[in-house]
Amino acid sequence: MTEGAGRLRFRDEFRDFWHFVKRPMFTPRLPNRAAINGWWEDWFPSLPLWRLLQWAFCLWMVNLFFLGPIAIAAASLGGADHRFDINNIPWLQALIWAPIVEELVFRYGLRHIAQALWVVPVAAVALVFGPNWATVVLVAAIVLMCWLPYLRGVSLQPGTSVSGRFSRLQACFRQPLAWHRRRRYQQWFPWVFHFSALLFAAMHLHNFSMHHTPYWLMPLLVLPQWFTGLVLGWLRVRRGIGASMLLHGLFNGGPLLVVWIALHAMPQMMT
Repeated sequence: MTEGAGRLRFRDEFRDFWHFVKRPMFTPRLPNRAAINGWWEDWFPSLPLWRLLQWAFCLWMVNLFFLGPIAIAAASLGGADHRFDINNIPWLQALIWAPIVEELVFRYGLRHIAQALWVVPVAAVALVFGPNWATVVLVAAIVLMCWLPYLRGVSLQPGTSVSGRFSRLQACFRQPLAWHRRRRYQQWFPWVFHFSALLFAAMHLHNFSMHHTPYWLMPLLVLPQWFTGLVLGWLRVRRGIGASMLLHGLFNGGPLLVVWIALHAMPQMMT
């Protein structure tokens, strides 16, 4: 945690988010980042916890007082029921599994296009099958391979001597996107960014038992996840994948903590 990381005010970040959503750009990071290598900052951002809590609180308020009531009204009108089991709060899945796996699937590739070609489909397999021993090992392997080019502080710049087999393995997972394809991606980036947020929201339709819900109501059911996906996508691009994973976990944990406190304060709710 660096002293300069907290100098940017929350309202400045929110203004940056608002402009970014209106015109997404494959831009540099936010200012006042730590003067360390980009990979470390991508996974371990020099961002104060209180700033992440501010963003989590912002998301909770928007969803609680604006988007959430719209989603509830749509569910009531369309006869959709949420699958959440109040007697079995999925702490580990909400706080650890979902933030890691969903960020790998929907947002990691926003800045690592070449790696996204293999990270997204492999992580999607883990997302579909859910947490079990096999998929936990699979996700751990994905993260390790994302880190592999940077292990041991090895540089792959021309002229650097590295042990042959390890060097080739590192280079395999660190191949950059060709310049002309990178420029094309920058042109398509606004579409990719918004599509990732929409796809993230659509995935959460699985949380509902639809019955005979009209198709036109379904987007309203996941408005909170859509807005959250926009914020997480912006944070991933402007701060790093580690920041979006942390905020994702905080956002999921808030409502679960409220439910847990309510259940212990009023145990009759469980009957």
